[in-house]
Amino acid sequence: MRWYAGAIYVFLYLPIALIVIFSFNAGRYAMDWQGFSIEWYFKAFANPFAMKALRTSLVVALWTAVLATIIGTLAALGLERVRGWLRQTFDALIYIAIMVPGVVIGIATLIAFVTVFDLVNPALAALIGDSAPRLAMGLPTVIGAHVLFNLAVVILIVRSRLASLDRTLIEASEDLYATPFATFRQVVLPLLAPAILASFLLSFTFSFEDFIIAFFVAGPDSTLPIYIFSSIRRGITPEVNAIGTVVLVVSLTLLIAAQFLLRERGPGKRRGAAA
Repeated sequence: MRWYAGAIYVFLYLPIALIVIFSFNAGRYAMDWQGFSIEWYFKAFANPFAMKALRTSLVVALWTAVLATIIGTLAALGLERVRGWLRQTFDALIYIAIMVPGVVIGIATLIAFVTVFDLVNPALAALIGDSAPRLAMGLPTVIGAHVLFNLAVVILIVRSRLASLDRTLIEASEDLYATPFATFRQVVLPLLAPAILASFLLSFTFSFEDFIIAFFVAGPDSTLPIYIFSSIRRGITPEVNAIGTVVLVVSLTLLIAAQFLLRERGPGKRRGAAA
């Protein structure tokens, strides 16, 4: 079983390791090693199209993380008070949203946006005239689609943290005549802070590296994964490997930070947070 597990890990991570290694290739061709060099990283950061796509991805990921974290946290707090068949129904819908393939979400959101735009644009033109703004695909549609995709993840993370909270701390706050808002602000929110921050980091990561959903709803805008895909269609170069390596490092850093925040905290840390 150890040899089998090792073979599985080699199969999973060897292609990623090759991308990282050949991003330092001095030659012009991706898989033709001509010596060590970091020039492709400088060329990637000097590429205006790549930098524009990177800025677009950062804007989309930041807005997605903020909106998904706020809405998902509020939804988790509300669902925590729901009981019975209604809670089971919402739980099933959340798990289904996570299991649905990205291509299905991309097609569904594309159809939804196009349908809404076909209804709203004529109404705006009739009310305002020819100067009325037209709704179209772009950054707002990508952000909206990514928020919907990440909501389920945020809800599950925050709810799992809510389920592990020490209820005696909340009861003690109420016994000391604290208002519900004061209890939430001084007791519940500090205890939920690691899960909320981890949800933010995961939402940022999933949005930053998403290609399938963004490909359907991005319109004329191009995120970094879309730019990489377009570049690969013209041929794989060390510059593409360098961009992929940067994305890999950023994603792994955020995922490790989120995992660190989600670790079970010791009794001493819990008492400090409660204080």
